[in-house]
Amino acid sequence: MTMNAVPERRAIADAQTPVFEKHPHAHRITSDAEAIEIATKLAAEFAEEAAERDRLRRLPAAELDRFSGSGLWAITVPKAYGGAGVSIVTLAEIIKLISAADPSLGQLPQNHFAALDVIRVVASEEQKKLWFDRVLQGYRFGNAFSEAKSKTVGAFETRLTRDGDGHVVNGEKFYATGALFAHFVHIGAVAEDGLVYLAIVPRDTPGLTIIDDWSGFGQRTTASGKVLIENVRVGQEGVIPAHLGASNPSANGAISQIIQAAVDAGIASGAIAETKRFVRDHARPWLDSGQEHGYEDVFTISQIGDLEVKLHAAEALLERAGRAVDTILEHPTATSVAKATIAVAEAKILTTEIAILATNKLHELGGTRSTLAQYNLDRHWRNARTHTLHDPVRWKYFHVGNYALNGISPPSHAWS
Repeated sequence: MTMNAVPERRAIADAQTPVFEKHPHAHRITSDAEAIEIATKLAAEFAEEAAERDRLRRLPAAELDRFSGSGLWAITVPKAYGGAGVSIVTLAEIIKLISAADPSLGQLPQNHFAALDVIRVVASEEQKKLWFDRVLQGYRFGNAFSEAKSKTVGAFETRLTRDGDGHVVNGEKFYATGALFAHFVHIGAVAEDGLVYLAIVPRDTPGLTIIDDWSGFGQRTTASGKVLIENVRVGQEGVIPAHLGASNPSANGAISQIIQAAVDAGIASGAIAETKRFVRDHARPWLDSGQEHGYEDVFTISQIGDLEVKLHAAEALLERAGRAVDTILEHPTATSVAKATIAVAEAKILTTEIAILATNKLHELGGTRSTLAQYNLDRHWRNARTHTLHDPVRWKYFHVGNYALNGISPPSHAWS
């Protein structure tokens, strides 16, 4: 490595850094109802330019400031620490609402909320007070967790080592959703004891280089790119024993997964709404239908009905899963966590399937003109196909079946 390699990479990263509020002052939400009301208004606003943001790959820094500044990124902070402590049912509903408008914006806080729950479960009292207070002010976490070069998604080559009165982290991350827009980056790393910790550092920490090289055809404005970590110093306040959330019963994994399911439910909801609008305004009737308008075609009507039923089924399982996760927040047991994890897996199956089906049917029912670039409707399918790859539904079916047939609990990690 040449002496100027790190500065060159930092110059590249700095040139790509979106401009966002560095010292936020967020609104304090006090109830579930207020959170949903705010999310509903923001979703309508975010929907207006969602197609243009996707087309131009315009990163949503200003939208994120409004999103977190609204107080919505702090809604899971427990009431004991000044937060609203909303239910997981409400959290999933909010992610679904935002994702129906723009699923990149809906995905961006996923790892933020996952980190908040890790802090809730395993951090020290001093760490909880520090990080919850910062989040209530409007500060955002960005993820540097998954790696592209490790053997599996759950394996980490990034290392956390002691160095004097603190720690040093070294490694390389990818799929770092939200890191480019973050105030603090939580890094997943293996310590000298062989266990996984979160190492939370300010985004501008020396040695931390965030590169916007996400080239996926969907979720284009999540900036889920690369993070280089070279001798990044971490204070003791930023070292969180994340492994305890997996080795002991907790809601950590279920909360991580239910947010993913909510994003997919939002994609499906947004695509179905777009399908109905397009069919009403643009679709022609098939020549054999004998109808004057596309929306009078009996087969189109039937397919819309099928989509509505399957969406409502997925939403019902999502709400059911949220209630199951709510029951394990305070006093989780191995039995209750397994039950909640299975409930979330069932919701994830249906939300994945309706997201892919709905975004495909949009073009089938809209007809050839629905593929025209001027509408950019293919973004719905691209987003669904990309986001649902986060963890394979084929394994969800296996865990649900193994639990139902053999009483075998699913594994405890963020992807089950």
